[in-house]
Amino acid sequence: MKLQRKNRLRALSLGAVAVSGALALTACGSDDTGTGSSDGSTTAANSSIKCDDAKGQLLANGSSAQKNAIDAWVKQFVTACKDVQINYKSEGSGAGVTAFTQGQVAFAGSDSALKPEEVTASKEVCKGGQGIDLPMVGGPIAVGYNVPGVEGLVLDAETLAKIFDSKISNWNDAAIAKLNPDAKLPDLKIQAFHRSDESGTTDNFTKYLIAAAPDQWKYEGGKAWQAKGGQSASGSSGVAQQVKQTSGAISYMELSYAKDGIASAKLDTGASAPVEATVENATTAIADAKIVGTGSDLALELNRATKADGAYPITLVTYEIVCDKGNKADTLAATKAFLTYIASEDGQKILAENDYAPIPEEIIAKVRTTVASLS
Repeated sequence: MKLQRKNRLRALSLGAVAVSGALALTACGSDDTGTGSSDGSTTAANSSIKCDDAKGQLLANGSSAQKNAIDAWVKQFVTACKDVQINYKSEGSGAGVTAFTQGQVAFAGSDSALKPEEVTASKEVCKGGQGIDLPMVGGPIAVGYNVPGVEGLVLDAETLAKIFDSKISNWNDAAIAKLNPDAKLPDLKIQAFHRSDESGTTDNFTKYLIAAAPDQWKYEGGKAWQAKGGQSASGSSGVAQQVKQTSGAISYMELSYAKDGIASAKLDTGASAPVEATVENATTAIADAKIVGTGSDLALELNRATKADGAYPITLVTYEIVCDKGNKADTLAATKAFLTYIASEDGQKILAENDYAPIPEEIIAKVRTTVASLS
């Protein structure tokens, strides 16, 4: 069963669609391949996008980790559905959930599932229903670093916990040297950056430390950073920029931000070899997730302490949060059309080319069924 599932996931990744350039967030000025017609059908380039009655402006907010995926999807969608404008603000998972429970957006993006109190709050907005979690984007959280002369850095959970808790402060520390016997580690101060905003990426990163290094990471976890010390920056792009420009820096960020001069550490998880932060290795980890949500909620539980070969444990799943019932009439059609597209096979294929991991078929099939039932 696992082999079949892995093969299907690999097929999704290999079939990825290339998306390039700066991505328009509205239908205005978007004149790439694929055009919409008056009856809502599309050309072959966007044959999986069904506009139906979708029209108007769709406001959304949340996870900055999924922004590059959202941008790629929006570019395709508004090219096909020219009567729709989509404005996604990547202000972080915490801000997105707040905007959703206050009725300011049609849907939110969050790298953490709704908490019970957030579900309760959502019932005020979702008349006759509640907010639900739809897993839509997977991806590894890379540990990006900037250490001159050091390539292929290997770290483990305990060492990471000590670095981000200010207990290891120099790159030539004995604990780092033990994991990298062939590296020439410099006598250089570690500059550890964490997110300043409430972030699902922080929540997932610290969940890994809690699960894999419980003796070293004594914090409860959550979207807000809790450890003392270190430096901070806003958003995935913010911490990535700090790592890129700061010698000795290290931080955690979604893989699509760990590029342009930022190297990613491999993790010693206890597997036969250190595991790289790759789309395929993240997909392997997500494939072992369990659905723990009830009803139409599809919240997942990941195995953060996995020692399986090729499974990258610092992996997040971003949920699109939407009302199961009670969606606003003026945005329901556009919300369903957009979510239907991004959950489709073509929508999921776009992820791998943008350094994200497609959601396993067994799970995304349930997402499609749930989206079709939104009202």
